Amino acid sequence: MRHAHIHLIIGALLAMGLFAAPAQAAPVLCEKYGSASIQNGRYIVQNNVWGASTAQCIDINQNGGFTVTQAAHNNSTSGAPAGYPSIYAGCHYANCTTGSNLPMQASAGGFAGLRSSVSMTYPSSGTYNASYDLWFDPTPRTDGQNTGAELMIWLNRQGSIQPIGSQVGTANLAGATWQVWYGNIGWNVISYVRTSPATSLDFTIDTFYSDVVSRGYGQRSWYLTSVQAGFEPWIGGTGLAVNSFSFGSGGGTTDPTPPSTPGTPSASNVTSSGATLTWAASTDNVGVTGYEVLRATGDTFTRVGTSGTTSYTDTGLSPATTYRYRIRARDAAGNLSPESATVTVTTQTGGTGGGCAATATTQTAWNNGYVIQPVTVTNRGASALDGWTVTFALPSGHTITGMWNASYTVSGGTVTVRSLSHNGPLASGATTSFGYQATRPAGNTQVPSGYTCA
Repeated sequence: MRHAHIHLIIGALLAMGLFAAPAQAAPVLCEKYGSASIQNGRYIVQNNVWGASTAQCIDINQNGGFTVTQAAHNNSTSGAPAGYPSIYAGCHYANCTTGSNLPMQASAGGFAGLRSSVSMTYPSSGTYNASYDLWFDPTPRTDGQNTGAELMIWLNRQGSIQPIGSQVGTANLAGATWQVWYGNIGWNVISYVRTSPATSLDFTIDTFYSDVVSRGYGQRSWYLTSVQAGFEPWIGGTGLAVNSFSFGSGGGTTDPTPPSTPGTPSASNVTSSGATLTWAASTDNVGVTGYEVLRATGDTFTRVGTSGTTSYTDTGLSPATTYRYRIRARDAAGNLSPESATVTVTTQTGGTGGGCAATATTQTAWNNGYVIQPVTVTNRGASALDGWTVTFALPSGHTITGMWNASYTVSGGTVTVRSLSHNGPLASGATTSFGYQATRPAGNTQVPSGYTCA
């Protein structure tokens, strides 16, 4: 990854003509920010020593890669790497390749077909990661710092280094298991760290971005601006090499065959706010990389989540509500299977304690906060209630800044809300409500879910 202020300076120097335009066929780059286009502008290779003043040189492979021939880095592993020597398609601070069709909105019809592949070689010494860096911005930006999401895919790491932020989970994507890390440094940084190192990867961009969106760290309205592959060296780095790199629709791999139709899902563990779905696996001539979960309350099915296995738990549902689900599979080429048959699920009327139920409405939301109002509490039982308690999960990094018509406590990630004297007694069928305001990390699109009432 790169720091915004460094690139703003370099962009200004380029505009004033103090740096030469990228050469078309420079065999070796030793300039800190030197770059060269290859394959008639299809890709750009950059030295990009943004985090150190030590020497680094890269030998460009005109077939689609480079080798680090000199790297005298000795950065502290508690800080930033020395740089990001890399090859990319798209736009990086107004330095754009040709024919990439980037920027492209993640909701565009062609986005699902975008794929990339890379092959790498690693030396036995040094401290580094080998990683993709995929950039997303709320606008079709071609210059400056992207402010949406930085999606990193770590194929390998050597030494005591870790991604920005903290680990928030794991994911099974592109035929492998990955640690998922999240942090925010003015934009969301989502890093997928392979649990077993690999020297190559061939994947569709949406395989990882779908997971980012499902976790609330990215949006379909954002634009993919560049796809970069290379290394972040902290110590040393000589011998790191990208042997080959590709990006495009199909990425050089022809696979027109979609996966078979998944089995009809079945539901279990149905509560007032969630349900677990399981289904029989699809088959594919190359390999199934994941499944998309579709949900409807009316006539239209929309995607509500993805899974790398044959199960999925849907949360944040409304009590006493009927939902319909279908499943479709995706393969490594981005082909989608036919949708499965439908399963119908009706959530329970509420938690224990007389059939109490809580339903939340998002009144307004902005970049780093939101207001939830009303949270409607209903006594669905046959007898009156003397008081009620609502619980829900608060996403990581979120903080409640105020609540009205109720008292609350927070323990870990669980919020417990209790009635007050004036709205605790509820006759059968009666309702009351409360509301609250919260902050969240900038760019995070999550709001709380999983409301239960007792």
